[in-house]
Amino acid sequence: MNKKLVRQLPLHFMLLPGIILILIFSYIPMVGIVIAFQQFIPTNGLFGSEYIGWGNFEYAFQLPDLSIVLKNTLFISIMKIIVGLIAALVTALLLNEVRLMWLKRSVQTIVYLPHFLSWVVLGGILIDILSPSSGIIAKVFTFIGLEPIFFLGKNDWFPYVIVISDVWKEFGFNTIVYLAAITSVNPALYEAAKIDGANRWKQTWHITLPGMRPIIVLLATLSLGNVLNAGFDQIFNLYSPAVYKSGDIIDTMVYRIGLIDFQYGLATAIGLFKSIVSFILISTSYWLAYRFANYRIF
Repeated sequence: MNKKLVRQLPLHFMLLPGIILILIFSYIPMVGIVIAFQQFIPTNGLFGSEYIGWGNFEYAFQLPDLSIVLKNTLFISIMKIIVGLIAALVTALLLNEVRLMWLKRSVQTIVYLPHFLSWVVLGGILIDILSPSSGIIAKVFTFIGLEPIFFLGKNDWFPYVIVISDVWKEFGFNTIVYLAAITSVNPALYEAAKIDGANRWKQTWHITLPGMRPIIVLLATLSLGNVLNAGFDQIFNLYSPAVYKSGDIIDTMVYRIGLIDFQYGLATAIGLFKSIVSFILISTSYWLAYRFANYRIF
C-alpha cells in the first residue's frame, strides 16, 4: 500500500461518518422520486402504486395557481438577494469607517445576533410587533393619527415584510464576510490616496470597492442558486390564507398539496421540477463564480 495513503488513512476514516450520514439522509431518500411518476397510495408501498408517467407534471402545469406561485417565489427570492447584498455591503463600508473598536464590535454583534435565532422565534416576535390591534407599530400609527396597517394580512404589504425581515435577520452574516474582504485591501493604497488628496469617500469608491469586487461578484453569483428558495420556514411562520396571492411560494404550495391535501405524487412532481431548475441555476452560478471571481470548489 502506498505510504502516503497509509498516512492519510485516519483522515479518510474521519470522513466516513459524514459520508454515511449524507448517504442515509440525502441519497437514499432520492429513491422517493419515483412517487412523482405514480398515483401514489401509501398503503400500496413505494413500488406498488400505479405508474402514470408524466401525468402529475401535466396536471401541475395546468394548475391556475402555479404561475402565481412561481411569480411570488421569483419576486421574493430576487428581492432578498438584491436588498440583502446591498444592505450588507453598505453596513460593512460604514463599519469600516468606525474608529472606536468597542462601538464597531458592539454593532457587529447586534446585527449578527438575529442570524442565530430561528424563524419560529422571530416569527412570533414579528406577529406581535406588526399586530394591527396591539402591535408597537399600530400604536405608533394610532398616536400620530394614522390608520393601523395589517402588514401580515394584506397582499400589498406582505412580500415586502418578508423581504425586509429576512434582510434584518441575515445581512449581518454577509457584513462579516465583506469586512473580512476589506481587511485584505493593501493599506499602502490608502496612504498613496491620502497623499494625492483623496477624501474618505473617494478612497472608498476608488480603493475599497474595487478591492472588494471579487467577493462581491462571488456572493452575487453564488446567490443565483437560491432563486427558487424564497424561505419556507420564514413564510410558513408568517403567512395565512389571506395572503396566498402574494406570499405563497413553491415550498409552501408543495407542503399544502402533499401533507394537507395528501396528493403525494403531485407534490413530489412539483418539488422535483423545482430541484431540477435549482440544480441548473446552482451549476450556472458556480460556473459564473469561476468565470468572474476565479472561485472553484475543487
